[in-house]
Amino acid sequence: MYTVRGRNLINMRNNLLLLCALVWLTASNAQTGKVFDALTMKSEILKSERKFAVYLPPDYETSNRSYPVLYLLHGAGDDQTGWVQFGEVLRITDNAIQEGKATPMIIVMPDANTGTRGYFNSIKGDWRYEDFFFEELMPYVEKKYRIKGEKRFRAIAGLSMGGGGSFMYALRHPELFSSACPLSAYIGALSLDDFKQRLKNNNEKYEDGLVSAYYEKHNALSLIQASSLEDLKSVRWYIDCGDDDFLYEGNSLVHIAMKKKEVPHEYRVREGRHSWTYWRESLPVVLEFVSDAFHQY
Repeated sequence: MYTVRGRNLINMRNNLLLLCALVWLTASNAQTGKVFDALTMKSEILKSERKFAVYLPPDYETSNRSYPVLYLLHGAGDDQTGWVQFGEVLRITDNAIQEGKATPMIIVMPDANTGTRGYFNSIKGDWRYEDFFFEELMPYVEKKYRIKGEKRFRAIAGLSMGGGGSFMYALRHPELFSSACPLSAYIGALSLDDFKQRLKNNNEKYEDGLVSAYYEKHNALSLIQASSLEDLKSVRWYIDCGDDDFLYEGNSLVHIAMKKKEVPHEYRVREGRHSWTYWRESLPVVLEFVSDAFHQY
């Protein structure tokens, strides 16, 4: 038979367990960010509704402060949901923030797979995705969300085709990004002849001057050679490509070009191929790397 005192102790224990459970649930919820992967905005430049995804950090809804931003670009064949579904951006970013390896940030993931695939304006000028990105998408999201719209608090990263976008965007707009992290990047055709052959295979014919000018503007090696050392050094570079990746040659050549020009950069070659397994392992390092700039080292 339980005494009154015994029942009181049991009740106190149960209440304590309930309180602990509530505290744990509250803490768990507070540590979770949110992802919205079917957002849209109207583009006058592309004459269409454009989709994008956004990761909001755990304390976004409970704070009034503004956050740094990472533009995270998908590869060919994916869309704005690629980093969400296959890259597990929610889990990985939440963990990095919780472990103190990354600062709370907003991550914007645009769709470059609808209409014409890719992050650049077309050679004919009839599809202006890059103009859309800088003139419409960036101003829209940086006004809609509490984003710190300064170079120091803005970074760009991406994989494969999105790695190429990261290279070209940061090389052509070093005044906008504090860090750039191309992963397994397609750096553009490795030679003008290769680019001409690709156009020929697609039955595209243009005058030589237009082809040469477009190639120079969409090749990371050419842009590195044409850029001032001051501009190149104003961006923190993190380049990562697997040793079994079919794009290893271009990334290696970029590394060599930056070494010759004495541009500080991190160059990583790990075991792996062109796969989400590789990029999921890259993302925590990218988040830590861009956070260093956000924190001003």
